[in-house]
Amino acid sequence: MSAVTRPPELQLEDPAAGDRHPAGDTVSSDLITLVLAAHHPLILNGLRHLFEHEQGCAVLATCADAAAALEAVRSRRPAILLIDAELPASGAVMVLGEIRRAQLPTQVVVLAAAPDDPQALDALRLGAQGVVLKEMSPEAVIRCVRRVHAREPWAERTAVEPALTKLLGQEMALRQLGRGLTRRETEVVRLAIRGVPTKEIAALLSVRQGTVKVHLHNIYDKLQVDGRLGLILFARRYGLV
Repeated sequence: MSAVTRPPELQLEDPAAGDRHPAGDTVSSDLITLVLAAHHPLILNGLRHLFEHEQGCAVLATCADAAAALEAVRSRRPAILLIDAELPASGAVMVLGEIRRAQLPTQVVVLAAAPDDPQALDALRLGAQGVVLKEMSPEAVIRCVRRVHAREPWAERTAVEPALTKLLGQEMALRQLGRGLTRRETEVVRLAIRGVPTKEIAALLSVRQGTVKVHLHNIYDKLQVDGRLGLILFARRYGLV
């Protein structure tokens, strides 16, 4: 379960113990306010502990799923959303997409397991301002958050840029091979060859499932492949997966 508090003034929030600070705390304009989102309690509690003890930072909410994270961002308007790329059902990408569509001011930092994590790369393509790897030190996570908040360059991004460049190159190759695939069809292919179900593709792209099915039909026709299996084999043949 996720815990999101909505007091009238800023308060630090503990998902297990509830509000721990009295009302009346004032919010400094220099504070870095955060919403933290992770599926695993150990990661979530570790992030909360890290930032609650970091000077100049305030944790507004901790969330264990994408829906709670999005609600917290909408209602609390934190400066930073730090979100685990491994939230179920492409949760981090869905949240980032909604933040971008609603033009919310929150900046997003993604916590990833590896430089080539597909969810983290998707998040970067959708406008995430930071990616930090789980193998990095707590100090590196804090440094990234501070730099993103200050809109400064951050060194950790170099860890994922090669993988992102490769992904963009694969997409360009796919469009060249695809005999006129549209940009949206290319997005559908990229998700489909990773095994993302049609329902989740629709949610990520904010379209109806029927629309995704139409795109897939057009893709199969343009690539001259037989269904999803044929699409995956096509992608493997040309080194797209």
